[in-house]
Amino acid sequence: MNLFTLPQWIEPHLFEDKQFEDLSAAEISSLQKALRRFGDPNPEVSVVIPVWNEENNIYRTLSSIAASNTKLGVEIIAINNNSTDATQQVLDTLGVQSYQQPVQGTPYARQLGLEKAKGKYHLCADSDTFYPPDWIDLMVAPMRQNEDIAGVYSAYSFIPPLGQSRLGLSFYEFFTKFLIYYRKRKKEYLNVFGFNMGFVTETGRQIGGFRVRSNRVYANASGSDFVNECEDGRMALDLTAKGKLRWVTHPGARVFTSSRRLMDDGSILKAFVRRIKIQLGLGS
Repeated sequence: MNLFTLPQWIEPHLFEDKQFEDLSAAEISSLQKALRRFGDPNPEVSVVIPVWNEENNIYRTLSSIAASNTKLGVEIIAINNNSTDATQQVLDTLGVQSYQQPVQGTPYARQLGLEKAKGKYHLCADSDTFYPPDWIDLMVAPMRQNEDIAGVYSAYSFIPPLGQSRLGLSFYEFFTKFLIYYRKRKKEYLNVFGFNMGFVTETGRQIGGFRVRSNRVYANASGSDFVNECEDGRMALDLTAKGKLRWVTHPGARVFTSSRRLMDDGSILKAFVRRIKIQLGLGS
């Protein structure tokens, strides 16, 4: 992976310098056509995306998923969690299966997605993340091959702010890899995030789904990763009572997500130091 640039597979999905309303009729038609094969009525895999005010991000995420190489039956489900922008209009225009969750918060949005999912395997995605062409198959493979695997998670990288290099983010990712190995020894569930995780659907339902004791706000609110109990970590922890977690390290499963959560801390260095302190129990 190049330290300075994004991988080539992302480029067609960036729609640089364009908002959704700027897309041409041909671009919208192309997206609609690509997404049609992800509405399988009897899917093996459900890809579920909670969405809140992401009219100018969600179509990019959907574009990346629609370019998947998978031959599995897949359904995409979007859960609109009280968006006040044109998110629903974007979903309707593109023909994406969607449901409204009136109770605010990612645990409730993900829980509704779990209840609606028809696939044997459940993959969680986020509306500000890009998914590589082999992500679906690589994530599902460990669970299909080994019944002892209850859940999976993949590697991830960050997309730099507009006009900036990936160099600083690459160094951040290099050092945080040691945190992943550290947590894997005793608290592997802390490595699992809602934008890069999957599990056996029925197992997820049996353990209570994404229900948590306190609510969690969305990622584009500063500090939301740490303020409240996270539904993704809770799901991952509960899954360990049913089977093993598997880190999918294949480079083809690496997702690229927004760096806005890091930038909330002011700089990449501050973000890294903050996370180190939290992992070592030194506060925030």
